[in-house]
Amino acid sequence: MNVLDSCLWIEHFWGTKLDVSITGVMLDKKNLIVPSICVYEVYKQILDKYGEDKAEFYCGLMQSSAKVVNIYSELAMLSAKLSKTHKLAMADSIIYATAIKHNATVWTQDKHFEGLDSVKYFPKN
Repeated sequence: MNVLDSCLWIEHFWGTKLDVSITGVMLDKKNLIVPSICVYEVYKQILDKYGEDKAEFYCGLMQSSAKVVNIYSELAMLSAKLSKTHKLAMADSIIYATAIKHNATVWTQDKHFEGLDSVKYFPKN
């Protein structure tokens, strides 16, 4: 199972050329999980830059591309622990906790994840 961090969805929707392995993960819909916090982050950035219609469209693509995992109490508590342990922001800790709960790998360009278990980190070019 795989989780794409919000930054990779945004880069993809903005047309940035991504590493081939990331594109392969995006296309493997049956093994892709989208934490609901990623929908929030992507929607907000696209809404700010392009407006509501495009934000609705792209977040619809995200949600149809994978299983969306909403936050629930157990996941929230694990997120808080991971936030404290690894000094992660709330959204990052929810993304990481979602991956851990689903035995998934986080794919990201976010330096905050660098060096964590179950993370594939790709520095921005």
